[in-house]
Amino acid sequence: MTTTKWTRDQMAARVANEIADGMVVNLGIGLPTLVANHLPADREVLLHSENGVLGMGPAPKAGEEDYDLINAGKQPVTLKAGGCFFHHADSFAMMRGGHLDLCVLGAFQVAANGDLANWHTGAPDAIPAVGGAMDLAIGAKNTWVMMEHVTKGGDSKLVPALTYPVTGLACVSRVITDLAVIDLKDGKATVVDMVDGLSFEQLQARTGIPLSR
Repeated sequence: MTTTKWTRDQMAARVANEIADGMVVNLGIGLPTLVANHLPADREVLLHSENGVLGMGPAPKAGEEDYDLINAGKQPVTLKAGGCFFHHADSFAMMRGGHLDLCVLGAFQVAANGDLANWHTGAPDAIPAVGGAMDLAIGAKNTWVMMEHVTKGGDSKLVPALTYPVTGLACVSRVITDLAVIDLKDGKATVVDMVDGLSFEQLQARTGIPLSR
């Protein structure tokens, strides 16, 4: 079976290319933060962070970091012209009030019906970290997930039903992994794109839910 995969930057570029001009977008902690580095220069996209920032740019160059300007994952960021800061409560009001066009989150599991688990594996020694994920997953107009297709043990992260604690119900409409782009709608998983060199049958063998084309 092929071992060809998209790199993290290739995944981020794939997501960035799908973000429309004028969108207000939240990029979750982890993999999704890379999307900021790949947004097309000819599109105006307002990046939001739940710690109270709107108008973020790409990651700063080495040596130019300002640790008073960070995202929700405590990573240094840049600010575009017109960007602003505001109270944490105002930021959550934006998230809960339906003012975000899109959020891109990481995940431990995504179910066939769009249920999301991304804050806790349920393991006794795991540290829960929900942050603003519940508010984002339900409050944003669209929720996408960016994650590796399988766990380190080879188990699919796309599952018939969640076995980890739930973050949000029926909220995920698109999943971007290191193997494919898959849309979830009405309990059906449709493959939009897949990595070169991988057959549909090989992708299905690595996926815990039925796929269609």
